[in-house]
Amino acid sequence: MKNKISIIFAALLLPLLFSCQSLRHPAKKLSRNLIAQGQLSPEELSRFFLSQNPAFDQNYIYMLACLYYDEALCENINSDLAFAQMCLETGYLNYGNLVQPEWHNYCGLGAIDKEHPGEIFESEEVGVRAHIQHLQAYATKEEVPLVKELVDPRYNWVHKTKFVEDIFGLAGSWAADPAYGQKLDSILVKMEESTIRR
Repeated sequence: MKNKISIIFAALLLPLLFSCQSLRHPAKKLSRNLIAQGQLSPEELSRFFLSQNPAFDQNYIYMLACLYYDEALCENINSDLAFAQMCLETGYLNYGNLVQPEWHNYCGLGAIDKEHPGEIFESEEVGVRAHIQHLQAYATKEEVPLVKELVDPRYNWVHKTKFVEDIFGLAGSWAADPAYGQKLDSILVKMEESTIRR
């Protein structure tokens, strides 16, 4: 009788275990290229951000994630990469270096030293747009017209002197740090892992 109950119990439990495993979705694979379609929605971007900085204002980061998603889509730039770069450059919006939060400068644009602390933008929308346009300047060889009005003050200089296809090319060009690409890659890996649903 005991054996019969064990067999029945096992017969009922095994399908349940397999069905739980099938509920686990694999991580999304994010591109490391500057020109690419972002894979994460604004909800997923903000959820990832809050996993790294849980005390941050949820409504604000969702608004910022929407701006990154929309502006990047408009200019054919990888929104996942741009958002990851914002996280790296601002320390998940904790700042602490030259750039100040009220400047809406999410990528350290023009931040060199105390005499050149960085560009100041009038709003979150303009700051995100400048970031996306700066990535577009790096990512295109020929004069590719921008969809939105130019707000990046360094766009034309970069467009004539730099060309980068992926995050690893940003080391030594966007940033002097030779490990800059690896740092961005680490954030993108965390973003990928955050998409695994159980």
